[in-house]
Amino acid sequence: MNVYTAEVIGTAMLVLFGNGVVANVVLANTKGNNSGWIVISAGWGIGVFVGAFCAISSGAHINPAVTVAMVIGGKLEAGMAVGYIIAQMIGAMIGAALVFCFYYEHFKVTDDADAKLACFSTAPNIRKMPQAFFCEVVGTFALILPIFLMSNPSLEQAGAPATLGLGSLGFLPVALLVFGIGLSLGGTTGYAINPARDLGPRIIHAFLPVPGKRDSDWSYAWVPVAGPIVGAVLAAVLYLGIS
Repeated sequence: MNVYTAEVIGTAMLVLFGNGVVANVVLANTKGNNSGWIVISAGWGIGVFVGAFCAISSGAHINPAVTVAMVIGGKLEAGMAVGYIIAQMIGAMIGAALVFCFYYEHFKVTDDADAKLACFSTAPNIRKMPQAFFCEVVGTFALILPIFLMSNPSLEQAGAPATLGLGSLGFLPVALLVFGIGLSLGGTTGYAINPARDLGPRIIHAFLPVPGKRDSDWSYAWVPVAGPIVGAVLAAVLYLGIS
């Protein structure tokens, strides 16, 4: 599979599962209504796992912050980064549109316009932009640095070391990492930690005929884009400095 196609599919699945669990929790008359933050965090962790193994042929970035970090870390050619990020944005918009179609009747019966926007993009619970930016930087740093530090299991046979591949199961640690970030660091901004995951669905929210929707909160939109990029750069630079 073409690496860009893999990124589109993987990011679409990430957002379908991730934004889907948000819709299940916050929209009216769903089976999961008001089931809470742990459910949302778990759903995003599973979304990362599913999205990553769908995009295994591309290296499973499914996140522009990861792509930027991989370029800085020398693990991806800079010339490929733009294609990766475009593919991730396309995938995120497809995933968001699917969530809207899937939960359409629940969007219709939900009165809370903020809850409807939350099914697409993030927002801080306390609207202090410097604090929100800092939280997105730290959250993304806590994602990227452990990804760089993860090691594959290995064994030694007759004095020759060999690395074992775990296939799709190799993405389970990243899924658990995202679950943990959600539980521990997600309470302030909703932990976008992924520019495509936030910006792509926010664009879709602006254009789709969401019943009773509010504006797409463009005054905040720069935070979940710039914060994760800065966090990724800091993590990659630190990794290069200690490796």
